[in-house]
Amino acid sequence: MIEDIGPVGVIGAGSWGTTLAHTLASKGHEVHLWVYEKELCETIRRTGENVVYLPGFSLHEGVHPTSELEEAVRACRLLVMVVPSHVYRGVAKNILPHLREDAIIVNATKGIENRTLLTMSGIWRELLPENNAVRLLCLSGPSFAQEVMRSVPTAVTLAGPDMEITRLVQKAFSAPRFRIYTSLDVIGVEVAGASKNVVALAAGVCDGLAFGYNARAALITRGLAEISRLGVKMGAHPLTFSGLAGIGDLLLTCTGDLSRNRTVGMKLGQGKKLAQILGEMRQVAEGVETAKAIHMLAKKMDVQMSICEQIYRVLYEEKDPMLVVSELLERDLKHELEHG
Repeated sequence: MIEDIGPVGVIGAGSWGTTLAHTLASKGHEVHLWVYEKELCETIRRTGENVVYLPGFSLHEGVHPTSELEEAVRACRLLVMVVPSHVYRGVAKNILPHLREDAIIVNATKGIENRTLLTMSGIWRELLPENNAVRLLCLSGPSFAQEVMRSVPTAVTLAGPDMEITRLVQKAFSAPRFRIYTSLDVIGVEVAGASKNVVALAAGVCDGLAFGYNARAALITRGLAEISRLGVKMGAHPLTFSGLAGIGDLLLTCTGDLSRNRTVGMKLGQGKKLAQILGEMRQVAEGVETAKAIHMLAKKMDVQMSICEQIYRVLYEEKDPMLVVSELLERDLKHELEHG
């Protein structure tokens, strides 16, 4: 076990939260996994398996599920936040009274808050008192939970402003087949992780319309250009979008059959309505909510994001996906490095 970290609290027991809890426990950490649903918490405790979000995988005995948030937080210096972005602020507020003064918070949620247009780290910065000693990091990159649980080789990025703390957490997470790279670019990693889900919806629409590989490759490439423009405008380092948290995660989410966002997009492209699609899903496709935030953020930052804008219209104005494609292709011709 890595020195100075002690027990770890993982907040959120979806597929990714459960996987990170298992990974940390496998490294020798005592892990307290907060499970929102009390019935599911009891099932995990009894069977050692998250039968709802990660069925078929036995969890390490070092994972201790609890439905009491205080129990998962109070003794833990390292907290890993893996709750959906639309409930993130509420959970963070409930954590505050129990938070250690020297806490290290790793954000593994990929999203942007609709009301404030803040990243998950931005929410914490707004909630925490001035001159606090809490350290905020972000974990992101191409990583389907099921593959990590099967010990498929995976590499992700951990970003934080304090490299000493970031390296400490890097060692805590790193496993023989789960490789962690470090970065100083928190905002870039967060913007990339949130925005790629919206582009993945578009890639799914493209596949649902049976447009083939050429169209998908073009869409991913132009989607990356949009994400990069937004990130750089918000202060990110341009090279972040060429790394694991940028093109790496974008490629996985836009092409992988395990991608929830791509799946939603495919069904939209096949003619299904959003309400029906979401009604059939148990897990969250973050891109659906994030599309609203990206739509508003692009306007606020005066950044041209044509693909993300059109996906917003498909989701929330019921625009015909075929019409979206026609409008994207029939825009004014441009130099590749121009915006738009």
